[in-house]
Amino acid sequence: MQFRRRSLGAAALICALVPASAMAQTTPPRGPDEGKGPFNKLVIRGVNVIDGSGGTVQGPRDIVIENNRITEIRSAGTPGLPMNPNRAPFDADHEVDATGMWVMPGLVDEHVHAAQGGSPLTYAYKLWLAHGVTTVRGVNLTNNTAAVRDKAASERNEIVAPRIINYQRPGSGWSGGSPNTPEKAREWVRWASVNGVDGIKFAGTGVDQDKRVLEAMIDEASKLGLGTTMHHSPPVYPEVNALETGRMGLGTVTHFYGHFESILKDGRTHPYPDDYNYSDEQSRWRHVAKVIDYTFEPRSPEWWAYLNEQKANGVTFGPTMSVYEAGRDLMRARTQEWHRLYATPGIWKFWEPNRNNHGSFYYDWTTADEVSWKRFMARYMMLVNDYKSIGGRVAGGTDAGFIYSLYGFAQIRELELMQEAGFTPHQAITAFTRDAAKTLMEPKGITDPEFGMVRVGQIADLVIAPENPLANFKTLYGTGTGRLNDATGKIERVGGVRWTVRNGVVYDAKQLLADVKAIVDAEKAAGGCAGIDLNWSAAGPCGTPPADTPPFPTPTPTPTVVPEPTVVAGPPGPPGPAGPA
Repeated sequence: MQFRRRSLGAAALICALVPASAMAQTTPPRGPDEGKGPFNKLVIRGVNVIDGSGGTVQGPRDIVIENNRITEIRSAGTPGLPMNPNRAPFDADHEVDATGMWVMPGLVDEHVHAAQGGSPLTYAYKLWLAHGVTTVRGVNLTNNTAAVRDKAASERNEIVAPRIINYQRPGSGWSGGSPNTPEKAREWVRWASVNGVDGIKFAGTGVDQDKRVLEAMIDEASKLGLGTTMHHSPPVYPEVNALETGRMGLGTVTHFYGHFESILKDGRTHPYPDDYNYSDEQSRWRHVAKVIDYTFEPRSPEWWAYLNEQKANGVTFGPTMSVYEAGRDLMRARTQEWHRLYATPGIWKFWEPNRNNHGSFYYDWTTADEVSWKRFMARYMMLVNDYKSIGGRVAGGTDAGFIYSLYGFAQIRELELMQEAGFTPHQAITAFTRDAAKTLMEPKGITDPEFGMVRVGQIADLVIAPENPLANFKTLYGTGTGRLNDATGKIERVGGVRWTVRNGVVYDAKQLLADVKAIVDAEKAAGGCAGIDLNWSAAGPCGTPPADTPPFPTPTPTPTVVPEPTVVAGPPGPPGPAGPA
């Protein structure tokens, strides 16, 4: 997604990349009760290990962490038998009793933004950590100054936040004027490389709509160790598609844009109706799904040729399926149960149908639109899964903060959608951990990242959960999932991340969610719900508890005459016992 408001002129583009509220935000320092550690020696006891490689689970294990590094992974016993008592090491400063729980690498998200709806950065940070997200690639997260500040503070454990990889849009943060020529473009990339920028996010709607500028930036970024990712917006199709930017050396194709345009039977874009207007977002989203009617068929020679060439180009696919789910089922996206507790009124207002806010496009979304998007998403999932199957890299990403997709919860939904696409649970986790970490670090020349796996020598970025995520990703949602207790006959909530370890600091995931709830409640108490139509928005944070569905008008009852019942005497009963004398 892009932060740009459609009504803004080109001169205001760079300032509009993030909400104005984010420009002046200061992330609060980590408090004394926020997280424990890092410790000289921390031991996590008795866990089953999903290491992120895609291999088999091993457990029970004790994980030894010194400062922020995993130094040992020790056997704690044999499955099905009592764990060995009195296990070394005996000199830990802190222990986490995770007996019988599951540990996996912290999730690594290749595509995030923050501060939508005026929400504070710490709101997104805590939702991410509460769901085990320990690294994010902001594209962009916020303005460069704030991103560089929080990136450094996170590495020092001074704020409660995941690791931040800072990507910016062309020209962002620079006082040298618009980088609208190849020479100026290279100059901005050189400036970015020494001003805290890790990579560049292209969209093809600004100076990067010019193929010469785009190619110059990709080339210069590659020389200087900066990564590149691109949302191939439709205005850029006359210039380039995803295959052509892959040949230029682009690192990641994020979203679905540009893929299908690379396998069209004819032309550089599919036909649009005469009244199509890219700036009308409902029109844009309505017609983007129709591209599959004009491409070569799945598994055709052209399909495989595209995928094989992108693999040879070293391109990563970042699907971000969860943010587009409203296209195929708007009601599902709007009524997810966590919105009532954890969506701020501001972000809810941003999401509701609105011609100004990016992504709030469903002004009159129809059954036909959803059917079209169901077909499109099925084809897109097939493309992504086939790329994975031939050895192409797919990295987990979400683009949450738009279209009823909430930070943290979106990462878990993306895991589910990867499984729907054909990934095994192990493959989905690998895409969201090891492979995403490689995508973020390889531009820097680092082929073996120090995060993204549960291995000795790795940074301690971990997710600890009481339920097996391989059996059910739903158990990772902060709200858990329902399970019938046969002993009581009642449905119970189970799951949720229990602890997230980020850079050696142990965070209580439940407390992080309570902190987020406090942010939501404070905004509501300050009048944040003003102007929200509760007849339409009862599923959001301002609906009146305990109602779970929108209120329905109560019809005036029609009087009904009920006849008096006919009383029929029965036979006499036996005499009762004698009373007291």
